[in-house]
Amino acid sequence: MDNIKNIVKIKEIFPNISVKKIKEVQKMLNKPKKDKPRLNIITKDLLRKQIIILMSLGNSNKFMVLSNKHVSNINKAFKDIKSDILANFIQADNKGLTITTNKVISTSDLSIIEKYIKNINVVDSNNVLSLRLS
Repeated sequence: MDNIKNIVKIKEIFPNISVKKIKEVQKMLNKPKKDKPRLNIITKDLLRKQIIILMSLGNSNKFMVLSNKHVSNINKAFKDIKSDILANFIQADNKGLTITTNKVISTSDLSIIEKYIKNINVVDSNNVLSLRLS
């Protein structure tokens, strides 16, 4: 019943609008709002041994469930390119994740981590932002 009242209100305010457009507006108004996952990788500290990955709290919590698996997979990816960098641990907070490494990390190393994060099912890769170094 409320749906019909809202359609009538829209039609009264915009008398020249088509029924199809009213239905589109109605769908947009009634669409449930979702928390969009975002990913932005930056480094922190003068030595750049910490990588901060900004993402929604839901994605962060899902990621942390298997954090030990993710650390080993990131280290395997570094080993595959014959890098001597190792991820030590992953820590979550209200803004995202922090990955701590054993050495200073370069842009190419960041791309390895970004590629891994984009390819797991926790994060929607369409909403991944570009890398940024602090």
